[in-house]
Amino acid sequence: MRHRIDTDQLEAFNRDAASNGGYLYTTNAQLSSQLATQRFLKVIADTGALARRSILDVGCGDGFFTCRLWDMGGPRKMIGVDLACKAIEVANSNKQDRLIEFHVGDAHCLPYQDNTFDLVLLVGILHHDDNPLELIREVFRLAPEVLILEPNGNNLGLKIIEKVSRYHREHHEKSYTSRRLNHWIEQAGGCVVRQQFAGFVPMFCSDWIARMMKRVETVVERLPLANALGCGVQVVVAARKE
Repeated sequence: MRHRIDTDQLEAFNRDAASNGGYLYTTNAQLSSQLATQRFLKVIADTGALARRSILDVGCGDGFFTCRLWDMGGPRKMIGVDLACKAIEVANSNKQDRLIEFHVGDAHCLPYQDNTFDLVLLVGILHHDDNPLELIREVFRLAPEVLILEPNGNNLGLKIIEKVSRYHREHHEKSYTSRRLNHWIEQAGGCVVRQQFAGFVPMFCSDWIARMMKRVETVVERLPLANALGCGVQVVVAARKE
């Protein structure tokens, strides 16, 4: 199987990594991106799914999330793979003394045996892929559990940003509703065991907007309907049906 990402999109990621020393939202990031990524990392770490486990981070990019989740989550073993070779170069140069392996790899055809890992991370990769269902099936081959973080496709504002933001268009950004994501998980032979909507600060917005939205973030996250429609991401932990 071939990786479901087109050449222009792949080159956009390689160009970002090569010119910025990492991706735009992780290096020299403005306040909004810093606040957003910090929240995403905390939500993943707070699931407790990483502790003392062997983990594969599929679509690890420049390794920013991988390295910080190593620090925050306490895994036993961690490997990151991504098709963007320049991003993997950055990841390997920035991992310092962390015992993480970074490799170039096709997410749809990974060179690991069945059940090699305890958990697979899909952090912000499905919305770049042309066949998310196939990718979820592949990771369920590799591990009995997957943790997915994706833009919240229930959010109308996010849909507008995807259309008007140059960065989002260049990187072919998409988003999916929670219902659609859950359906793919079921089709791939899994079941959702935990789902959470989180984050209210959009990346790449002005500092004053970021500060204002951060003040009400906790309130939005706690209100059932508000979080499903207003939060920036959805975090899902799913288990493979045996």
